[in-house]
Amino acid sequence: MEKTHTYAIELRWSAGDGEGTKSYRGYRRDHSIAVEGKPEIPASSDPAFRGDRARYNPEELLVASLSSCHMLWYLHLCATNGIVVLDYRDRATGTMREENDGAGRFVRVELRPQITVTPDSDRGRALALHGDAHRLCFIARSVNFPVEVTAEIRNSNAFQS
Repeated sequence: MEKTHTYAIELRWSAGDGEGTKSYRGYRRDHSIAVEGKPEIPASSDPAFRGDRARYNPEELLVASLSSCHMLWYLHLCATNGIVVLDYRDRATGTMREENDGAGRFVRVELRPQITVTPDSDRGRALALHGDAHRLCFIARSVNFPVEVTAEIRNSNAFQS
């Protein structure tokens, strides 16, 4: 039986004491993203688009969503397949191509998870589970660009932080 899940956020932007969108250079890009009962996320546009570098931008949040979704599926699959993960780190990158008219789109995201498992965990199976995690990830299944996964599995006795 299919299930439906709904996610609600509140996005807030205000001109504050400024002149609103009277001019392209004049309005602030700062805004906040809120979910009831959770800390707000300070957001802005990318600095390339006159945003605040100290705030998260939508492009970073998209890459983070893909990385987080993959990790959560991966940990679930490891737990149900006898792989004991001790540490999971990902240095994900996304590439967006901007067109001459200012429109743009992501052309790829690469996830590079580095996983540390216990010495008695099956490293081959641990690596293979990334394919299953990618196939099951809700976010990766929803985007129209490639999401590539290049994983590295380490034994805990070789782990260095």
